[in-house]
Amino acid sequence: MSKLNDFSFDIRNRFGTAGANQAAGVLIAHGGTIALFSATLTLADDLENSAARTGNLTYYSYYMATAQLPTLRAISPLKEMGAYEALWAKPDASFTSLAAKFRGNPENLPSDFVTDYESHFFADTVRGMLRDAGIRQFGVRVHRAGEYPKKLRDAEDPVELLYYRGQWDLVETPSVAVVGTREPSAEALENTGRLVKLLVRDEYTVVSGLAQGIDAAAHEAAIEAGGKTIAVVGTPLNRVYPKKNAELQERIAQNFLLISQVPIYRYSKQTYIRNRTFFPERNKTMSALTEATIIVEAGQTSGTLIQARAALRQRRKLFILEGSFRNPDLTWPHEFESLGAIRVGKYEDIRNGLARANEDR
Repeated sequence: MSKLNDFSFDIRNRFGTAGANQAAGVLIAHGGTIALFSATLTLADDLENSAARTGNLTYYSYYMATAQLPTLRAISPLKEMGAYEALWAKPDASFTSLAAKFRGNPENLPSDFVTDYESHFFADTVRGMLRDAGIRQFGVRVHRAGEYPKKLRDAEDPVELLYYRGQWDLVETPSVAVVGTREPSAEALENTGRLVKLLVRDEYTVVSGLAQGIDAAAHEAAIEAGGKTIAVVGTPLNRVYPKKNAELQERIAQNFLLISQVPIYRYSKQTYIRNRTFFPERNKTMSALTEATIIVEAGQTSGTLIQARAALRQRRKLFILEGSFRNPDLTWPHEFESLGAIRVGKYEDIRNGLARANEDR
């Protein structure tokens, strides 16, 4: 029986009575059958407390009404989400190690590497954590799914699963990342507003990382201009950083699109120092999801430069605003220009660069 090649499912939490969570959907994948899936999972805190007391976890029954088809088989979306979290719960897990695992087993799903026992436990645990944060609806996209963005595979260590809230179809719109320092100058903030307004006019979705500074300014400018925006965050869906962006994050989740690749359970068990490593990884994903990255302003050691390197590796356009070249303390703008980045003196430089990129496809 062949492994899954297509898998797409939105998980929408619908909480019933007596502390039970219900999930239902038609699941289609390669292998032999089509199935109507339904399951009831106890709440995460009950399961985790039970495990702590007895050392045992409970298996759950999945009731499927199946009809044979030549190339289809049934699969549980909750199981894949739980399996992703289970993989990340292992001490040696990282984006690099997991990407290598899936490269070596290109037809496998997360659930092929863990037990059913682990998958069900972590699925329920994570649903409980999101529920406790007040999140009632969220979705996942898994590699080899019809709606998993193929362009994400251009990343050096592509992720197997993305969590999201909001309008997933924004991923397929023409988009540009606008990024930069957390401590921008007044000129940089002004440039961000003008730039984003022009991008919105040209019908680009503005993507950024919801960080303090240029990122937040880019999101806000896009909304104010009546445009669309996507936030790719370095925290799980149930966390906000910085906290002052909580209202903006919720607004984007409700009206636009919020994306995270960060494992919810693992993040909750680590220190702030270790969790900081998720931020540069999301920059690589942000670059892969977009047609180009525009750097408004960044210091010599800014994390923004991680995204700049990723953009060039992924054969995306990289634009750097003129102001960075005028700063005598910076060497990175000239270094990236020598590698193929485009120096931007006026908006037409960006428009023409994007047009050439589209012609090359």
